[in-house]
Amino acid sequence: MNPDEVSKAFVEHYYSTFDSNRSALANLYQDGSMLTFEGQKIQGSPNIVAKLTSLPFQQCKHHITTVDCQPSGPSGGMLVFVSGNLQISGEQHALKFSQMFHLIPTPQGSFYVLNDIFRLNYA
Repeated sequence: MNPDEVSKAFVEHYYSTFDSNRSALANLYQDGSMLTFEGQKIQGSPNIVAKLTSLPFQQCKHHITTVDCQPSGPSGGMLVFVSGNLQISGEQHALKFSQMFHLIPTPQGSFYVLNDIFRLNYA
């Protein structure tokens, strides 16, 4: 698969899982992974999933607008930058967001998230 196909498949998997069962995102992160969520740094898969599952809404839907990808480093890593809209259940207006992932290949042939940066974009 080329990087664009991998990043598209990752983005589809990540956001469909986030929208349906956030705790299932645990296998995408490892102990060395870091999430920066609105400026707050969280390290390690259990802590990242704890943060994502404790967000103050139960149901949401991500609508992806753009996905940009670049190869990163000699080991086959990838940078993936996503922008889109986040519709929270019960809210009239969607929130605009940006998110960046640094994906690292695993020996099993898949990828894990080493770095994840999320920001809401306020007008």
